[in-house]
Amino acid sequence: MAFWTDKRVCVTGGAGFLGGFVQQELRRHGAEHIFVPEHPEYDFTKRDHVLRMLDAAKPDVIIHLAAVVGGIGANMANPGRYFYNNAIMGIQLVEEARLAGVGKFVALGTICAYPKFAAIPFREEDLWNGYPEETNAPYGLAKKMMLVQCQAYRQQYGFDGIFLLPVNLYGPGDNFDLESSHVIPAMIRKMIAARDAGEMVTLWGDGSPTREFLYVGDCARAIVLAAEKFDGPEPVNLGAGWEISIKDLAELIAAAVGYEGEIVWDTSKPNGQPRRKLDVSRAKERFGFEAEVSFEEGIKRTVEWWEANREGYDERRREMLGGSSS
Repeated sequence: MAFWTDKRVCVTGGAGFLGGFVQQELRRHGAEHIFVPEHPEYDFTKRDHVLRMLDAAKPDVIIHLAAVVGGIGANMANPGRYFYNNAIMGIQLVEEARLAGVGKFVALGTICAYPKFAAIPFREEDLWNGYPEETNAPYGLAKKMMLVQCQAYRQQYGFDGIFLLPVNLYGPGDNFDLESSHVIPAMIRKMIAARDAGEMVTLWGDGSPTREFLYVGDCARAIVLAAEKFDGPEPVNLGAGWEISIKDLAELIAAAVGYEGEIVWDTSKPNGQPRRKLDVSRAKERFGFEAEVSFEEGIKRTVEWWEANREGYDERRREMLGGSSS
């Protein structure tokens, strides 16, 4: 608790899915001065906006969550945009934070940075052993540049920047937009719509890839713990340490939402990375993090949230985003 006393904290992307949980966790740990720069007032692809944020927030700690993200389809449609926006945001924020004397910078990477055929479980030391899966490589590499930058700045300037690699997140308040959502909210939305309409569900790929998922509240807890307790150049995985096939995930979600119709696999669409499962031992050793929320409980909470909030969701989301890209 003492770590956060009187500290000014800036959470980029703090109004988003993960950001809301991070704010709650910060307050639980005693942080009282939290600044959340919202888009489009602060667009971190523009250097003058970064400088204006630093002047307004005067942060002691920056937790950089802001990103331009999406599922496989969105990544395939926007490789240039996803690379540039994510890379330039990170590069400018880290550099200007260093110049401003920010004491701690917490950079959030992505599991997409790992090589396509990384050994299972993914270990942090294997991060550079190959090229990422092609459909989301530009995004993954853009975020990975923050690791290089934080390590270089630590070596040359003594800058305390840390780099965390969260696995796929899910939970209440996730992005349920079918154009840009990830697999769990997309499946929940599709299956509930099909359940209500008496239709079948079509999903991408053949269902064979595996994925690991981390409940968003657990991830927020890991981020705050890392900010408090971790000061080192090594990247750190944030995950639950298990995997589930997309086919089994579909069946689990179908049961959770009460969908009893047919699930059709469109094998003309890409599967994405074959497997994802993290070695999570470093996070436990360095700052005592272990996932707590069971997958079944997390899915239940997520389904309940969507059932309660789906009416008018698309209109509210468009109004909230205001046509923005980040």
